[in-house]
Amino acid sequence: MSLSAEHPLVDGRTTRSPLVRALRGDRPERTPVWFMRQAGRSLPEYRELRVSTKMLDACLDPALASEITLQPVRRHGVDAAVFFSDIVVPVLLAGVGVEIVPGRGPVIDEPIRTASDVLKLRPIDPAALDPIRAAVKLTVAELGETPLIGFAGAPFTLASYLVEGGPSKDQGRARALMYSDPHAWATLLNWCADVSGEFLRAQVESGASAVQLFDSWVGSLSRRDYQRRVAPHSERAFSHLRGIADADDRTVPKIHFGLGGGEFLDVMRDIGADAIGVDWRIPLDEANRRLGGTTPLQGNIDSALLAASWSTLRSHVDDVIDRGRDAPAHVVNLGHGVPPETDPDVLTRIVRVVHGEE
Repeated sequence: MSLSAEHPLVDGRTTRSPLVRALRGDRPERTPVWFMRQAGRSLPEYRELRVSTKMLDACLDPALASEITLQPVRRHGVDAAVFFSDIVVPVLLAGVGVEIVPGRGPVIDEPIRTASDVLKLRPIDPAALDPIRAAVKLTVAELGETPLIGFAGAPFTLASYLVEGGPSKDQGRARALMYSDPHAWATLLNWCADVSGEFLRAQVESGASAVQLFDSWVGSLSRRDYQRRVAPHSERAFSHLRGIADADDRTVPKIHFGLGGGEFLDVMRDIGADAIGVDWRIPLDEANRRLGGTTPLQGNIDSALLAASWSTLRSHVDDVIDRGRDAPAHVVNLGHGVPPETDPDVLTRIVRVVHGEE
């Protein structure tokens, strides 16, 4: 299907934006920059807005989610907004009991441990995604030429939360299920792929100009296990965007980011990604070498250095920019998310450096 005539990639608002150009492999005159978790706890205006509102309630309030999405664009001057939500939102909308516990993260009411538990899961009702569509439309109407990035959790990370019942250091229960009951595992990851895929599709159809599939826990896997038991399901999540294109038959750019996934960057790309997010563990020139010099890269400022002296951080940012020049195109970002204690002025200053203004 074609995107609507009002979509920013169709009416021209974001088609030539630095972010979209870079993700499509066309290195723009100005290197684009945005930050994972830029809309969130590091901003005082965010904390003020979230007083007495639970995280998942904020995600499902279109006006509130839109305002939070826009805050870092106004403050930092970044080249893209990333939709404010959470990877477990589609899980919740599909009927799974989940709560985000402050200081811990998503906690599942009834963890998935057996094949019969998997069979109880139900498809997501498209109508349940209406608050997401409304929030995206509100946001895009305010962004003008700045693109909105939609996002979703990758199937392995969603499955890990569902099986573990919450955050885990090594995803032991999830990996055990992967081996002990491969059929139940595949069924679970297909379900996760479909809810995440529909979540992505709702954001794209409503105005997102790019998407990112985010795999927080994939670093716990070997290359072989990722390739055989996870990658096909991430490909399935991306497949929900198949056939969605602009008037020139160009698809919406897709970023794939896996924390700790340096050993299988090529596999992550080959399931259908246009650009690969790289965490802080691998220099960008090495990531480019592993990908054969053909793939736009995103990353990879070490978030820990956001608390270092400016001279130390500036040197690191310059190095990231320099190493990113080896790739066909480069979107500057962090190697993971913005820590909540980060001084927002530091992020604004990084944007100025990337844009050549400092």
